[in-house]
Amino acid sequence: MFSTITAAPAKQSVSETIAVLSGRLNTATLLEDRRAAILGLRSFSKQYPASVASGALRSLIGSLSRDGEDVDTVKVVLETLLMLFSPNEDSPEASEEIALWLADEFTQRQENITLLLDLLDTTDFYSRLYSLQLLSHIHFARTERTEECVLVAPLGIPRLVAVLDDRREAVRDAAISLLIDLTAESVDIQKLVAFEKGFERIFDIITNEGGLVDGARVVEDCLILLANLLRLNSSNQSNVREMGFIKRLAELLRSAYKGSTDGEEVAQWAEEQRNRNIYALLALIRLFLVPGAAGTPANQIAFLNDRVLENTLQLGFTFGVDLPIRAEALAACADMIRGNARLQERFAGQEVPSPLANPAMNGQAPHANGVPKVYVIDGLLDLILAVNSLMEFDLRMAACNCLKAYFNNHEEIRKHFLTRAIQGHKMQADELTNIFTTLLQPVPEQVTADPYRYWFAAVLMLHLVHENPATKHLAMEVTEGDEASGEEVVTSIQTVASHLLRSVARNDDPRVIIGYLQLLLCWLFDDLDAVNDFLGEFTNLQGLIQAAVENPNGDIIVQGLSAMLIGVVYEFSTKDSPVPRAKVREMVMSRMGRDRYVDKLTRLRSYPLMRDYEILPQKLDLSLDQKLPDVYLDDTFVEFFKDNYSRIIRAIDRDPGLEISVITNGVQKGISRELVDSLRAQLEEKDRALEDFAAEKASLTSQLGQEQADHRRTKEQTASDVHRANEAVEHMRVQLGAKDHAIQNIEALVATLKQNLAKEQAEHQRSRAEAARLKTVNDGLQRAHEQELNKLAKDLRTKEDESRKLLEAARREAKNKEDELTKQHATQIESLKREHQTKLESLQRDHRTEKGQLTQQIETARKTAEQETERASRRFEAEKADLKATISRMEVDLMKATKARTDGESKVKELETNLSTTGDALSAAERKLAEAEKAAKTTSEKLEELEQKLKVAEEDKEEVERLLTEKEESLETVEKTLREKEDAIAEVEKTLKKNREEFTETKERLEKEKEEAAKKAVEEVRKELETTKDTSNDTTDEADTKAEAEKAKAAAAAAEVKAKETETRLQKEKEDALTSLQQQLEKEREEAVAKAVADAVAKAVEGAVEKAKKEAEKEVEKKMEEELKNAQSERDDLLLLFDDLEEKRQRYKEQLKKLGGEVSEDEEEEEDDAEEDGDDE
Repeated sequence: MFSTITAAPAKQSVSETIAVLSGRLNTATLLEDRRAAILGLRSFSKQYPASVASGALRSLIGSLSRDGEDVDTVKVVLETLLMLFSPNEDSPEASEEIALWLADEFTQRQENITLLLDLLDTTDFYSRLYSLQLLSHIHFARTERTEECVLVAPLGIPRLVAVLDDRREAVRDAAISLLIDLTAESVDIQKLVAFEKGFERIFDIITNEGGLVDGARVVEDCLILLANLLRLNSSNQSNVREMGFIKRLAELLRSAYKGSTDGEEVAQWAEEQRNRNIYALLALIRLFLVPGAAGTPANQIAFLNDRVLENTLQLGFTFGVDLPIRAEALAACADMIRGNARLQERFAGQEVPSPLANPAMNGQAPHANGVPKVYVIDGLLDLILAVNSLMEFDLRMAACNCLKAYFNNHEEIRKHFLTRAIQGHKMQADELTNIFTTLLQPVPEQVTADPYRYWFAAVLMLHLVHENPATKHLAMEVTEGDEASGEEVVTSIQTVASHLLRSVARNDDPRVIIGYLQLLLCWLFDDLDAVNDFLGEFTNLQGLIQAAVENPNGDIIVQGLSAMLIGVVYEFSTKDSPVPRAKVREMVMSRMGRDRYVDKLTRLRSYPLMRDYEILPQKLDLSLDQKLPDVYLDDTFVEFFKDNYSRIIRAIDRDPGLEISVITNGVQKGISRELVDSLRAQLEEKDRALEDFAAEKASLTSQLGQEQADHRRTKEQTASDVHRANEAVEHMRVQLGAKDHAIQNIEALVATLKQNLAKEQAEHQRSRAEAARLKTVNDGLQRAHEQELNKLAKDLRTKEDESRKLLEAARREAKNKEDELTKQHATQIESLKREHQTKLESLQRDHRTEKGQLTQQIETARKTAEQETERASRRFEAEKADLKATISRMEVDLMKATKARTDGESKVKELETNLSTTGDALSAAERKLAEAEKAAKTTSEKLEELEQKLKVAEEDKEEVERLLTEKEESLETVEKTLREKEDAIAEVEKTLKKNREEFTETKERLEKEKEEAAKKAVEEVRKELETTKDTSNDTTDEADTKAEAEKAKAAAAAAEVKAKETETRLQKEKEDALTSLQQQLEKEREEAVAKAVADAVAKAVEGAVEKAKKEAEKEVEKKMEEELKNAQSERDDLLLLFDDLEEKRQRYKEQLKKLGGEVSEDEEEEEDDAEEDGDDE
């Protein structure tokens, strides 16, 4: 029957089972099947975490999202994941890499972290608790990545902070623990937690848990979380300060020290937790008080206002509180007042329980009204100097640090404290807690029993005198011994040095010796008076060298500090010290030697207690039974030593003759005496030299005053002359500018009239053939005239005198002939016009009216041209006369300039006589005035140039006045012409509109010709006029006669236009030349005036008058010769020009006479009158 039973199935391995469960979890459709698979995986997760994680980790995470609504499934999944993070220790697959692998799987996908945070929204206990624990494990493995994922997740931090409100302690504590981990380093998370009312929720938790006294571990965790939020985070500190949470801190402190004095028995674990809570709160307070932080001053004020300082101070003096907490409280008080003058001043007014009134300490019954109160400074001194207990060393150290913070950077408090200590020492009051009495009157028994009493007193005294000359001076005034009783008076420095050497000799505790050495080093450094006081007792230096070399203990710190004190004494000793500086160095080098001196300092610098001071705890080590702590040095002294180590180690190499200069209270002390002696000798020599120089200066000053007076008079006279010249020139400039403007307007109007008249004359020429013939005749005449002009130009220079004599007669004859010709021509034209009009009426009736108008226009133009010719000749004569007058005036000015030069020479001779009298006195000061002489030479040269330019400016001024007169005369002539032409303008403007093209061509041709060609054209046209006149008389045909007459009229008008253009061009060239000359003269005058004002000041001090005079004479003569030559050349050019014009005019009139014309006697008389007027001018 049993033979038919089949064999048992084969067992599956663990890996196969996990694979089957993983597959079932992935493929199962029923929730129960998936939950069963998860339960199976959970059973393997503690023992085989690697296998489960490799096969089912992603499936488990996916199940959280797929089956998240099922609480039981979520619970099982989270338990499985937690087991994977914490497997059994005996598991063959246990490894730290598994946690990293699991954390990577979560953090590499943001949705996985978000999935865990989403579980916090549920109210299920296990979902919340396990998700928080799982996040803690992930954060521990991958800190930075987890923090990034939490920050990025939607509402990640708000969800975590909201869990703090959960009343289930396990969930809340897990949230606190996770937030502690997240806020340890991330500033962003710290700010987000504070923004989500994290401070309020944390303080509520502390209050609900019973505060510091009754609170459990969660209170400590809350304080740690607060510390994370506040550490180096100024914004969160500001939020706590502004939102009123400082008051809650004060309330917690008040409850802490009140609860400690209730006297109720508390379990050991509860007392330990209470102490941990209080200590954590004090550490939290100190986070607000980081030295140098931006928010520290504001936090200090807030702690004072909200009574945090008061409550912390009371906690530090409460007897029922453990000593470490009291020490930490006093350290917190030190941080609260350090560097804040307001708090330092108010700190002394605080009252605390007296440390000496501890009932448990002295065996007395408690005070009826409680423990007596003392002021905090007295209480701190009692703790430091009156309490002799090894277990209370940390408390004494904290009290010492609190007093050091009270002194920190507050000179007035230092002075006040030191003054009170000196008064108490002199009155022999409070001997137990007076630092002066302790240092100056040590008790040998107490030195052995409590060496730290003297070490603390020396450290406090060190902080009072360190880098403070005022307190050093106060301390030096304290003496020992009554001189009235016959006792020897010993200074405080000598007393301290004596106790130091006595302690070395007695082989006292090194802490006492080191305390004295630290004090003396900071006291003597940078203070020459203190060093001299120390050297006042010769044995002090001997004993100090012996302590550095032959110390029986062989203590490295004592030997090194003794060597450093020797270096300080030598560094700041002087030649006048009780032991001279050279003697000090001799003793050190003979008894100690440089190598040993350097070795002592080097060994001290590398000694662990000095080298590693910042990282070594300056506290009592309870593991060492009844042994004093290894606290030998003060933090301020260590900083002082390291800062000045290099200087002191090199001090021994400095020459004794070179003293150190020290500035104390604004007074400089110490310098090389040899240098002083040499400087004193140099000063005496310089004083003598200054006296000699003062005498020389007095004589030179008197001479200079005389020269300055002379120069001032000359300067004032020159300034007045220059001012008058400037006013005159400016007035002339204004007048000349106005007249130039008027002349320009008139010339523009005349040019316009000329153009219009020429155009109308050109339009009058009806026939092209007549114009061509006239042009041919004109060209022939022009060529003949050019040949004749060439001949005349050669004969002009030889016959210049004869031409001038005949000029006036020819001019009168020309005018008479011109008038007669004009009258005859006018009569002939009128008769011809009437005859021609009668004949043309039958032939050209349609053009009768037009011919009459043209005839009238021709008559008007002819008369105008004749008038213009007469006016031009008169202008030429007037300008010639003006130029002659100008030349005569220039000659007069030249004579004046010569006279002025003679006057200047006389003044120079006077200056020479004055300088000859002062030459001997100035010879002694030649070396000092070498540079002044160079400048004087340059100044004298400039002055002479200024005088020359001033003379030239005066001449230019006179010439400008003459030119102005000439312009006024020209302007009057032009105004007359303008009035005469204004009447003819109205009629001419009506007819000047027709044939303009032909005249434009003629005008362009005439403008391109040179000046001589234009003048020749005038003569040729006038000759043609005479020829035309003769031709018109012989012609029998009336029509031809009238045409020839019209041609002659047109030729005469063209000649007059050319003459006017030539006259205008010559006048413009003359005016341009005069304008440029005037501008140049004005510029030179202004420069001369400016240089005269600047250079005249230094002329009186110059010593090179002779040389300057010679150069000035040469320059003046050269300048005058040049100006004279220029004026003469200009005069000659103008004379040649006018002579040429007059010669041509004379020839013109002679030709008129040859042609049968006559010059009227009226014109000759007018010319004679013009010449007489010119001669009179």
